[in-house]
Amino acid sequence: MIINTIANELAVKPAQVEAAVKLLDEGATVPFIARYRKEVTQGLDDTQLRNLDQRLGYLRELEDRRQVILKSIGEQEKLTPELEQQIRAADNKTTLEDLYLPYKPRRRTKGQIAIEAGLEPLAAALFGNPTLDPEAEAAAFVNADNGVADTKAALEGARYILMERFAEDAGLLAKIRRYLNDNAFIRSRVVEGQEKAAVKYSDYFDHSEKLASVPSHRALAMFRGRNENMLHIQMIADPGQEDSPGQASYCEQIIAGHFELRNQGRPADMWLAQVVTWTWKIKIALHMETELFGQLREKAEEEAINVFAKNLNDLLMAAPAGAKVTMGLDPGLRTGVKVAIVDKTGKVVGTTTIFPHAPQNQWDKSQRTLANLCKQHKVELISIGNGTGSRETDKLVAEMIKQTPELNVQKIMVSEAGASVYSASELASKELPELDVSLRGAVSIARRLQDPLAELVKIEPKAIGVGQYQHDVSQSLLGKSLDQVIEDCVNAVGVDLNTASPALLSYVSGLNKTLAQNIVNYRDANGAFARRQDLKSVERLGPKAFEQAAGFLRIVNGTNPLDSSAVHPEAYPVVDSIVNRTDVAVNDLIGNTDLLRKLNPEDFVSDDFGVPTVKDILKELDKPGRDPRPEFKTAAFKEGVETLADLKPGMILEGVVSNVANFGAFVDVGVHQDGLVHISALTNKFISDPREVVKAGDIVKVKVLEVDVERKRISFTMRLDDTPAPQTKGSTAKPQGGKGKGNNSRNQNRPAPRQQAPANAAMGNAFADAFAKAKKN
Repeated sequence: MIINTIANELAVKPAQVEAAVKLLDEGATVPFIARYRKEVTQGLDDTQLRNLDQRLGYLRELEDRRQVILKSIGEQEKLTPELEQQIRAADNKTTLEDLYLPYKPRRRTKGQIAIEAGLEPLAAALFGNPTLDPEAEAAAFVNADNGVADTKAALEGARYILMERFAEDAGLLAKIRRYLNDNAFIRSRVVEGQEKAAVKYSDYFDHSEKLASVPSHRALAMFRGRNENMLHIQMIADPGQEDSPGQASYCEQIIAGHFELRNQGRPADMWLAQVVTWTWKIKIALHMETELFGQLREKAEEEAINVFAKNLNDLLMAAPAGAKVTMGLDPGLRTGVKVAIVDKTGKVVGTTTIFPHAPQNQWDKSQRTLANLCKQHKVELISIGNGTGSRETDKLVAEMIKQTPELNVQKIMVSEAGASVYSASELASKELPELDVSLRGAVSIARRLQDPLAELVKIEPKAIGVGQYQHDVSQSLLGKSLDQVIEDCVNAVGVDLNTASPALLSYVSGLNKTLAQNIVNYRDANGAFARRQDLKSVERLGPKAFEQAAGFLRIVNGTNPLDSSAVHPEAYPVVDSIVNRTDVAVNDLIGNTDLLRKLNPEDFVSDDFGVPTVKDILKELDKPGRDPRPEFKTAAFKEGVETLADLKPGMILEGVVSNVANFGAFVDVGVHQDGLVHISALTNKFISDPREVVKAGDIVKVKVLEVDVERKRISFTMRLDDTPAPQTKGSTAKPQGGKGKGNNSRNQNRPAPRQQAPANAAMGNAFADAFAKAKKN
């Protein structure tokens, strides 16, 4: 059943899903299956496999919960064939829990107490025959010994019995849930007296919008405001009638209609109307608000996690500068600029600290120090962290380069997010034990220019700063998602077995932190690996780990040229057959495009390897170890634009996309504060996702629309023909005169008139009037 469900959702064959599930259960990783088991899964790609793995986990949890529920109800001897069929047919956790609700063990409720007091027959009588007089019927159930002092107490107990029965009806809950999903609004108001403290939530002081279409960033902002006691949040079940508190909710009509209750002027109709009203107000409304807000948060968290994951992927897959001697500068003002030089392999060859800025003001001395270090170590690149003092330090380096053109060195500003976290980490202390914590950040800044992927995997992903409300989401789900992103990136690029850090190796398919450290220990004790087969000598690295990892590990200049490619050792026999067929040595075969393109993949198919694998092998032989990352480029920040005060509306600047959210992209133009390009200002055409246009790390040109120095907000547009609006204090300028303008009104989803009862509903207008009267009583 699970196999068929996933197959239908992914629009693939059940056999493909079954094969993938078998491999996953055997411990195979998604990168390994996607790259080296294409024949087995008939070509499922990594995205399909990730979705399959996620759904597999959910459906297995659902099935486990189903069995627990069936067992629990069975032990209560209340499991009817009809109920069992409903439980087995439930395809989501919400439906399953709705069905279990009446049988779920719990503390004693008012309804249960009333049943124990013998009031269930009263509730059944009034519900089944509204012609009965409630007071007269209740008189027969007055019993002080049972805690029923008078008719009022008897009717109240009967009311709670029906309320609980109504509120636990799975069919009714499904109807109300559908109505609320389609019609309900979320409303936020500022907590009285918190107007000044909650200024960052000013957009939500008086805000409402449709629950079903709240963007994730707004949902998480409102939930954070509530958690900080700055905002009140409530669900509006009947938008359009907020100013009519006496009017019955349409949800009450749904309840009455579900149980076929009609107001025909009978003695018990008014009492039943009150039961319905209390069921909604006391039992179901709060339950639904909690559930729907929980679903909204879950959906918002999922979107926020996806945003973070996509940005992290873009950052990790950013173009590497490559194996070049690099100087890293960790800017600082009073504490000085930390300097570290790393060679082409990332090894630290020199460190120092210079003090070009106030109060020391050793400008000329600092320039001479940098120039001498560049000359001594033949530095090719200077990587400058973009934190405090970065533009001042950038100016220092620019002058030094201008005065010493013979050095032929290039400067680049890079994000230093997470460098301080790395500096103080246990990993950094093991890698750089001889260096002071303050200097380790400069090393990280230098290395992340050489190879962003290899360096950023050493840092807790949440510290890299490319998320959207990442601290407000489930940290376990966020961590799992980010780990998957890193795993996919690392294995897509491949890892140099002889230079990789333990942190990088730990993300290779089939490896973990222990095996990664064991590999480094073996390398330290025995020297560089000469061939992939030597991995089998690493402590605790068994055949399964070797199978999963070997294809993603590279050995440059090893004894077997194939070890530097993505060809898996298990497939070397395919290459041998190509060599035998062409009579060309492996070294001469690699990179021989003309010859490789003439070969027919079907000629080399065997029982173990099909056409997809052979095609991959031929492609890899053509360009072995090909790096999927783009070409290295840098942005040029405009001279003289170093602070917010230097920005003026209309300026056109070059910058780097630092973060992408659902509502737009943040761009760093070198003023220590990223500016926002709203989604409506990214392009002249309509887009629903900013990633259709930009991704983290892209170099873009932007025009300044507005600068709010007090709130530290910058508004950019990438539509360079846009005209900035007249700037007013505290305003948020929008693009003027361009095409494709978006509507960013925070109240764009206005409450619609309340949905009317269907013509065939069992509850009519007369009963709705009874609700209103019951509310007043």
